[in-house]
Amino acid sequence: MNPDDEQPKENPKWWIFGGDGTAEQRLQRLPDAPPWRSFDEQTRAERGKRFIPRPEEIDLVNAALYLRRPLLITGKPGVGKTSLTYAVAEDLGLGEVLRWSITTGTTLREGLYHYDAIARLQDTSLRQAETHRGEAEATSSRDALPIGRYLRLGPLGTAFATSRNKRPRVLLVDEIDKSDIDLPNNLLHIFEEGEFTIPELERLPDYEVPILPSDAPENASLEQQGIPVRRGKVRCEAFPLVVMTSNAEREFPPAFMRRCLKLDMAPPDEKALKDIVKAHLFGPQSPDRERLDGDLKTPIDKLIGDFLQRRDDRAQELAADQLLNAVYMVLRDADPSLRYGNREALREALWHPLSD
Repeated sequence: MNPDDEQPKENPKWWIFGGDGTAEQRLQRLPDAPPWRSFDEQTRAERGKRFIPRPEEIDLVNAALYLRRPLLITGKPGVGKTSLTYAVAEDLGLGEVLRWSITTGTTLREGLYHYDAIARLQDTSLRQAETHRGEAEATSSRDALPIGRYLRLGPLGTAFATSRNKRPRVLLVDEIDKSDIDLPNNLLHIFEEGEFTIPELERLPDYEVPILPSDAPENASLEQQGIPVRRGKVRCEAFPLVVMTSNAEREFPPAFMRRCLKLDMAPPDEKALKDIVKAHLFGPQSPDRERLDGDLKTPIDKLIGDFLQRRDDRAQELAADQLLNAVYMVLRDADPSLRYGNREALREALWHPLSD
């Protein structure tokens, strides 16, 4: 038989890209996003609901709350360091988590506040030009522009300025181990004294300057939602819950460690992985909830067993969300053309070791 006479094979029905049918038809087959990859307001607000903390993790969080000390959480990527932070804010109803993501170039000032001196200079020059032209609008605005319009508290500054007694804000300092070597030591004074200074306001007369917090909406009113700062001094009424995460890529100075509580998060075991899968993919509203103890039980148990064997026996660095990715694809596997060989190759791609 001539190979050219063979009928072309039908593409797998689960393919969106490179599949059969029009682009519109294929896009209509695209299912809802995994819960951990949805970005609507409700999903963001409920980010901490699906995390299941262990007793030892709950102990350290409570100790940090009682002692008003920062909590340093270490562990491999994907063990739930960030999720634990959101779970605390969700459980205690402490509002939106303030997030400060750290890079090698991050400075302490960026976490405390931002001053847009260039914008203020440009606005002042524009006003002076209007004055020289004799415009009517300029005559009523000869006074200096209010500096508060050009200041904005950073996530760390907002956490200190907006925490209240028995209502601390939750601040996530993400991946502090990526910081410059001096940043942890620079944080010590802030953590110990519970206050910081904005030099641009220190020399002003003795009156309050309102400054917007980092989480204020775009249309926020400086007069109504601004935080009053007198003589440049920002003092916390109550210490926020500061959670710092680290992937253990470096060690921290003893003076810094002495002022923190440390939690080492271990990778989830088999029971924890099953709980994670159930919480993320088989919640009360999931149409596949009943299948968890039915036709999906065997393939999911096998996936978890293979995942643990790779992670623990072969010492491959894998994260729990990589398991969730594989389980999510199993849920989509309604096409008999996606046989084991293809699924195996896809799983290999999903389970690439993080250390490679």
